[in-house]
Amino acid sequence: MQLLPVTDLDTTLVERVRGGDKSAFEDLMLRYEDKVYRLAIGMMKNREDALDAVQDAFLNVYRKIDTFRGESAFSTWLYKIALNSVYMKLRSRSRHEQTESLDDLEHILDPARVRIQMPIRGWSERADDRLLRKELAQVLREAVAALPEEYRIIFTLREVEELSNQEVADILGLSLAATKTRLHRARLFLRQSLSRYLQGNVA
Repeated sequence: MQLLPVTDLDTTLVERVRGGDKSAFEDLMLRYEDKVYRLAIGMMKNREDALDAVQDAFLNVYRKIDTFRGESAFSTWLYKIALNSVYMKLRSRSRHEQTESLDDLEHILDPARVRIQMPIRGWSERADDRLLRKELAQVLREAVAALPEEYRIIFTLREVEELSNQEVADILGLSLAATKTRLHRARLFLRQSLSRYLQGNVA
């Protein structure tokens, strides 16, 4: 049996949802709910708020499915809706005191996966050390949480969701050059944060 390309499968599912097929919408959710959650938790750093944003995002997708014209990939359209849900939740949260937990970022931030060139000699040899990796992950979570919002969202889409620079640009409505510039600045900030830690811990 030949598998459909991702875009063709998404299009097929969207058309089925438009036709009233609720199981097709469940299939779309299964395909993308983890990705949307990673985006939300990467921005919000709070599991409960992230789950609320994911729920709102998919509710809006269901309500607005007839407005999807196919001019971009379904995933791009979905991420835009998800980002709007996240921003609305963040604005609401700013009016109420909330507890943020960096531990909620633990499962999506692995120093071994993040593409940040490190200048510290000897760090790669110790990167497999379990304790060092745990400490690095904590430093990385703190550094990502400290990123300005415009850099944190690009870092999350590019490094966590592993989207291309062009896909990130399309989702955020930025030029490709602006996307690359912000990503470079985000990586530089994180590199500096990890460097300070490694300079004091790598012999």
